[in-house]
Amino acid sequence: ADPAGGQAYGKRSGCVMASNHPIGVFDSGVGGLTAVKELRALLPHEDIVYFGDTSRAPYGNRSRDTILRYARQDVNFLLSQKVKMIIAACGTVSSVAASMGQSLPVPFTGVVTPTCRAAVKATKNKRIGVIATAATIDSGSYRKELNALHPEIQVFEQPCPLFVPLVENAFIDPGDQVTNLVAQRYLSGLRGAGVDTLILGCTHYPIISAIISKAMGDQVTLIDSGRETAVYAARLLKDQQLLASGGQEGRNAFYVSDSVDGFNQIADIFLGREMNHSACRINIEEY
Repeated sequence: ADPAGGQAYGKRSGCVMASNHPIGVFDSGVGGLTAVKELRALLPHEDIVYFGDTSRAPYGNRSRDTILRYARQDVNFLLSQKVKMIIAACGTVSSVAASMGQSLPVPFTGVVTPTCRAAVKATKNKRIGVIATAATIDSGSYRKELNALHPEIQVFEQPCPLFVPLVENAFIDPGDQVTNLVAQRYLSGLRGAGVDTLILGCTHYPIISAIISKAMGDQVTLIDSGRETAVYAARLLKDQQLLASGGQEGRNAFYVSDSVDGFNQIADIFLGREMNHSACRINIEEY
């Protein structure tokens, strides 16, 4: 098993998967919708079930035991929707609770390993920066995976806790003074370290990639964890012959554990288009 959350787990006894079953994606809130956006672009015929645990977000400042409990409930809900694959589109879960994938009856991936592989491929000077939530940075998951892939890689890490609330409150315009100031403050050390590649280790961060790129400089390559995970998932489904057949566009179903209105208001930003229909609220404690 891959401790960083990139390993996919194959078909298990007692679980029947079919290519027309949906892909399940979960996150602590809305950030995982950036992964859904990339999945839609790569796999337009797939149905997707998304769960955002908005009532308990963010996971990044929770204890390991709490994150594990939340992640199990999130997974159980997606399994109840008869998904053929589960993607933990959350850096915190991928870092802290990735090992639970070993016991799942469907293929599973987090965001860490696919993202690290892309970063190692992109770097020229072997100096890679990582920005993520405090829990993800504290877990050391990206550092461990990068060093496992290439022992000579130097890793420079920076928690960026304010980025998530800034994005969720729509402080995302490339010219926004507040977000630009926060980015300059967070990223000055990484810029000074001379990294040529920067991992966006939280799925919220691609929404402000223009601001992050401005703070880092054009010479730094940004690695989008949502996109790299979507690419990995697409390859995995193809390898296991689980890609959807047929020519019609896939359907999306969105579920949250808190206010539907709050989710709907910002989901369009993450998806890059209108949701077309409202999310449904569930009681995640039942799972």
